[in-house]
Amino acid sequence: MIFITLGTQDKPFTRLLEAVQREIDNGNIKDKVVVQAGCTKFKTDDMEVFDLIPMDDFDKLMNECDLLITHGGVGSIVGGLNKNKVVIAAARLEKYGEHLNDHQLQIINNFTKEGYILNLEDFDNLALLLEEAKTFKPKKYKSNKDKFVKLIEKKINELIGDDK
Repeated sequence: MIFITLGTQDKPFTRLLEAVQREIDNGNIKDKVVVQAGCTKFKTDDMEVFDLIPMDDFDKLMNECDLLITHGGVGSIVGGLNKNKVVIAAARLEKYGEHLNDHQLQIINNFTKEGYILNLEDFDNLALLLEEAKTFKPKKYKSNKDKFVKLIEKKINELIGDDK
């Protein structure tokens, strides 16, 4: 099963669903496809499209999916990586009215460079990325949250004069 998450952005991301629909029509996607579309409205008989999915059901779908296709939100990407999923990420872009800016490009590029995910830059190449996803072995995700917490604690202690 392919799980597609478009986040909760208040702008549509139909461009990604149109690319997926093309690959279904071309016979390159035969799996069941479930979509959490947020505010994106998309009519199809080939995918199960929901606006929002309750968290328990979302987690179940994340656990069951063979492939996660998502927008470039850190939470969505990390959520997939934490469940050891192969992730294809596509940036919402300002020029298409999908976001206020193009920060998702940097997020996706950083995760791709580290070997965690596959980057869908050219939506016409989705078929190639789907094929690559079949053998892609993502690097095991390790959060650096603890390092940041220690840095923040150190800074706070410096500011209040407590150099423990």
